[in-house]
Amino acid sequence: MTSLAEHLVSDELWELFRRVVPETVVVRPQGGGRRRAGDRECLTAIVFVATSGCSWRQFPPMFGPAWPTVYRRFAQWSQQRVWARLHRVILDELGAQGVLDWSRFAVDSVSVRALKGQLTGPNPTDRGKTGSKIHLIVDRAGLPVSVAISAANTHDSLALQPLVMGIPPVRSPRGPRRRRPAKLHGDKGYDYPHLRRWLRGRSIIPRIARRGVENSQRLGRHRWVVERTMSWLSGSRRLHRRYERKPEHFLAFTAIATSPLCQSGARQAYRTIH
Repeated sequence: MTSLAEHLVSDELWELFRRVVPETVVVRPQGGGRRRAGDRECLTAIVFVATSGCSWRQFPPMFGPAWPTVYRRFAQWSQQRVWARLHRVILDELGAQGVLDWSRFAVDSVSVRALKGQLTGPNPTDRGKTGSKIHLIVDRAGLPVSVAISAANTHDSLALQPLVMGIPPVRSPRGPRRRRPAKLHGDKGYDYPHLRRWLRGRSIIPRIARRGVENSQRLGRHRWVVERTMSWLSGSRRLHRRYERKPEHFLAFTAIATSPLCQSGARQAYRTIH
């Protein structure tokens, strides 16, 4: 149990999580009552659910808290945007160390089936079955920088501007914070003149494949990193199919998957490109 818990939530990740989780003070005027379940135990159980893909009722009781307690804590932290703040704190740590490479970013999306809930729609690539779509922007090494979700029938071009605007201001080894890459690579789904003008207006050089002009075989020259990150995200089996009715819960699982990914893969990815 100890080795599994340390594998799911390392000491470094726990220290970063403590910086963003709100402190809860339980006051019982009448006294007595059970001790409140620890945040680290609940966080470990939540990460286990995200990684294994099991339902809330099925995760093993060896973590300590009961499943209703873990789910309530997950819903509370999702409402308080704890997962988004955790991702931003990790990006700040990577930016301060000079790990993030702002020379070129890549954007892409992947569709997953969904049972029900908001931000779902017929997937045109899956015989019209109901699904959702995960949109992602990564740096040159493939580290996730901005994540969003939408219905499966949302065109990729409609998500580009919110994704770029969603890049948080990240610390730099020296100088002010930064939130704009030098270049942005995308496939032909983002080939629209207004998007190119919008990116240039934000001092971002668009490197988007042109429909009917560029060969599809050359698209992976710089965009393969985002495809690799999508395969990394598939390690969180909770993202294989959307079971959550609330979109903020599904978005929380994407943040839970990307945060440890940034933390664990930063050094290896940095050595790969340099």
